[in-house]
Order: sequence, then C-alpha cells, then structure tokens
Amino acid sequence: MELSQPSRTAQGAAVHRAAHQLLDRPIVFEDPLALAIIGKDAESEVRAGTGWHGFAAPGLRAFIVARARYTEDALAEAATRGITQYVLLGAGLDTYAYRTNRNRLRVFEVDHPATQAWKRERLTEAGIIIPPNVTFAPVDFERESLETGLARAGFDFAAPAFVAWLGVTPYLARETVIATLGFLVRSLARGSEIVFDYAEPVDRRDPVARARFEALAARVANAGEPFRCLFNGAELNDVLRALGFVQLRDLDAPALNAIYYAARSDGLRIGGHGHLIHARW
Repeated sequence: MELSQPSRTAQGAAVHRAAHQLLDRPIVFEDPLALAIIGKDAESEVRAGTGWHGFAAPGLRAFIVARARYTEDALAEAATRGITQYVLLGAGLDTYAYRTNRNRLRVFEVDHPATQAWKRERLTEAGIIIPPNVTFAPVDFERESLETGLARAGFDFAAPAFVAWLGVTPYLARETVIATLGFLVRSLARGSEIVFDYAEPVDRRDPVARARFEALAARVANAGEPFRCLFNGAELNDVLRALGFVQLRDLDAPALNAIYYAARSDGLRIGGHGHLIHARW
C-alpha cells in the first residue's frame, strides 16, 4: 500500500462484506453496518450491482464472508472461556466493535495510521459511535514494532487474547509473517488464540484455477498491494507447531464450503486457494 493512503484491499474486503448483505440469501455473515461503513459512493455502487466486487466475484466474496463468520463465532466461544481482549491486526473497516454489546471485551484495532485515519473518517460520516471498549492502535511497521504499538495502547500482555489477522498475510514478506506469528506466541499469554488466513500456490495444471488466481493477483497488484507470500499448507502447519502453536485447525475451501454453503440454492461457494487457520498457544 502507499504509505500516505489507506489500504485498497481493506476497502475491497469491506465492499465484499457489504455486497453480501444485498446479493446473497441466506446471509452467512450479518453485518448491519457493512453498507454504511464503506462510504456513500461505494454503497451506491453495491446497491446498483456495479463493479467486480459484486456479481463478478462470488467465490472471493464467499471466502471473505466465511472467514468473518468463523472468526466471530470463534471469538464468542473464546469469550465464554474468559478471554477479554480482542486484537484485530489489520482491522480495516471491520465493524465488530460497533454492532455488538460485548462491552467487557476490550477491542484493539491495529492498523497503518493512514488506513486507521480513513476508517475514523468513515465512522464519523456514517454517524457510528465509537464505544469506550475500543482502542485504536496505529502502527507504522516501517518505524515501530507491534509490541510497541500494543503496549502504547494499553494492551495487557499478562492476560490471554484472541487475535484476528484476516486478509493480510498474502501481502507481506514470508519472513514478516513468520516473525509476527513468533512474536505473538512468545509475547501474548498462554491461553491466547488466533484466526488468520493464508493463500496456497495455485495448481498450475488447473486452467480455471490458474486464470482465477491470475485475475485476482492482477487486481491487487494494480491497487498497489501485490501478492508477496504464498504458503504450502503442510509446511506452514509444521512452522506453526515449531513456533509453539497447538490445537491447529486448517480449513481449506472444501471444508469452509461444507460448513457454510452446503445447502444453498444460489450456488454461492468459495472458489480458490484460500485457507483459514485457527490455533491456540
């Protein structure tokens, strides 16, 4: 992303969540603020059914919706076990904290300063009130560490937390992804957990999958945020275990389709090479 500009892919993910509210039935992930948070121009496009985020990209929309639903369901379960801190790494236009009543859950929204300032503008324009349990943690990773940003925001490293890291790892260097995961397992209290997604290399023998991937890669590259990191699933799971993660659950497209899209009549299904990992330490 351009350092002075908000993330284009964060905006794209938010538009997909908004499009889901209008285009798909039944709704897998209900977000009553999804349309308001994206801004009036983007909302008009979604309502008009224009743009590739709508009718032209149902497989990607299905993945973005499923990962959001899984994450919030897992967070709800974690809260029943006593977790009281929620960290959104790369929060983008996520609306969780503004549409739930979990006031005892401290929410730390971590993002690049430009993206976070843009989000706060969207919240103001939409008339969405920022609840007192939300703490914004702007972190410019070119100049400071995640640890510094969380400490400045008042995060309690002695208490377990739930971490969501969605739609970010493909745009980072491989060593950055592994270093961040290593920091989390070393620095956050035992009993913490994470949900994050990653992308596998496409099967080049499958022309449909290859064309789909290349089209998506071209779009994000044109937005200034090219794919930089793809993981082989078995290799990544070995890395996670070596770092100290336990109770790994790696959900690929077929697994997520079986959970969220098996009985649909509209044909909405995840197509592609995205995975969702849920792990604890």
